[in-house]
Amino acid sequence: MLLWAMHFRWSRLQRSSIPWMEVIATTMIISESKPLEEVLEMLAGYDSVFVVGCGECATECQTGGEYEVNEIGKMLTEAGKTVTGSLVPDVTCQVLDTGRLLRKSKEAVSRADVILVIACGGGAQAVAASVDKPVVSGVDTLFLGDTVRHGQFYEWCSACGSCVLHEYGGICPVTRCPKGQVHGPCGGTTDEGKCEVNSENDCVWVLIWERLDEIGANKDAVASAAHEPRDYSVHQRPASRIFEPRRTK
Repeated sequence: MLLWAMHFRWSRLQRSSIPWMEVIATTMIISESKPLEEVLEMLAGYDSVFVVGCGECATECQTGGEYEVNEIGKMLTEAGKTVTGSLVPDVTCQVLDTGRLLRKSKEAVSRADVILVIACGGGAQAVAASVDKPVVSGVDTLFLGDTVRHGQFYEWCSACGSCVLHEYGGICPVTRCPKGQVHGPCGGTTDEGKCEVNSENDCVWVLIWERLDEIGANKDAVASAAHEPRDYSVHQRPASRIFEPRRTK
């Protein structure tokens, strides 16, 4: 998985209560389950449902793994719905694999009035691209998250398409500052080095300064740097990247 996901401040980690061996080097698409009432409202008018989860990110987030697929199936049955079947692809946003698995379950899928997907928005759209049925998403996709350990996810990257990590010791102020400050801290940083927007968070500029000390970087260069306005055209939506792979694995 992405190596930059481990740009965690190791000195702080070692001082914390987190055992370092429990740190997981992975990046996830973080999701949150919608309330059952909202799901049932979206399913109003449909009698039969086929449920699709995800064996990767939604499983780690406990929003769409095997357990959650079984639980939502029970809840839908109690609410008077007929669950025709379910499926948990290894990675639901892999469009061709998900389509193949849905075709293998075509009888159960054909009996359903609607497909309920409890995976990220990418996974839900992969399902929609593979079936001629209405698709409903049972989760909200929140952010691209670095995983410190199970159940602890933090937004460290916005996938902005114009990475500046090398200028800040491997810590992103664009994402980790609520104001996206790239020229230094705002005037609201507390005496304890906390963020004025969320007092539970360290000011990212305190983290950057400490990180630059740790790696022996030139802090004066960072403090005096003047950045050009960000080129938002590099991250137009919808984005794509298409290339000829050198290898399959």
